[in-house]
Amino acid sequence: MKIKKIKDTNDNLNSPLEVGGESVLYHIPALLNETIDGLNIKPEGVYVDVTFGGGGHSMEILSRLGKTGKLIAFDQDEDAVKNIINDPRFIFVKSNFRYLKNFLHYHNIEKVDGILGDLGVSSHHFDEAERGFSFRFDGDLDMRMNTRSDFTAAVLLNTYSEEKLADVFYLYGELYNSRKIARTIVNARSKTPFDKIFPFIEVLKPYFGREKEKKDMARVFQALRIEVNKEMEVLKSLLDSSIEVLNPEGRLVILTYHSLEDRLVKNFFRSGNFEGKLEKDFFGNIISPLKAINNKVIIADEAEIKRNPRARSAKLRIAELKM
Repeated sequence: MKIKKIKDTNDNLNSPLEVGGESVLYHIPALLNETIDGLNIKPEGVYVDVTFGGGGHSMEILSRLGKTGKLIAFDQDEDAVKNIINDPRFIFVKSNFRYLKNFLHYHNIEKVDGILGDLGVSSHHFDEAERGFSFRFDGDLDMRMNTRSDFTAAVLLNTYSEEKLADVFYLYGELYNSRKIARTIVNARSKTPFDKIFPFIEVLKPYFGREKEKKDMARVFQALRIEVNKEMEVLKSLLDSSIEVLNPEGRLVILTYHSLEDRLVKNFFRSGNFEGKLEKDFFGNIISPLKAINNKVIIADEAEIKRNPRARSAKLRIAELKM
């Protein structure tokens, strides 16, 4: 199997992956070099890519590993299986990364030197109408990362109580009219259950002015996607597990794409807890298992945003496990 590496340069940022002889543009990783540099890769080290997707990050990690280095990649999405890399140093785990510790143990790996998580939804998912991640297409209200799960956006919309729906839209979409939106959904579904995207959008349109319609609809879809895939719970599991499986001075590199995730990662890197509550020792030093490598969040420059508009919302944070 031939694989062409994606590089973050003007010349080949948009180069496709070549998998099984076929060229496929699955996803352009944001801040690729900054992310991989942040891992501070040791050629003979062991690394984990918990969001394999199209394999862009994994291929760059492998390019920097020596013969005895190892990379374990996680992805629960069936589509990602098509991008598996044929390399003896590579192990693919078809599962959610919340089970990181379990699968490392299964593969007789106790500690790793770096963990990378790109928490964004891939371009592939947004561009596949049948996956239901985008309001640009009329497809099923799906939004599952794991297509083996029975819990879809349609199930959520048709079964959650009004109060629970309001909480989802407020907490994960930061929509301040969440209660009105939830009430409208409950009233509408009593007549016709939701199953398709466009009819759902039509029900909500009265709550969004034309100038903010796309932005607010994006918040609705973000909230549904987060709840369907339990993304915040999974992220917390990853952060907690990372402390247990990283070697001293091992790196944790996380790319986020919305403020909820970024706030959680920022708090955890700084304080070791999700609330950001600081505890200090006798000398006034902050007690935390991690040391932030970049105190200021890393974002894409204008040149990268021009080449890859989806990089605009990417925020990169890097931390190291203390000795």
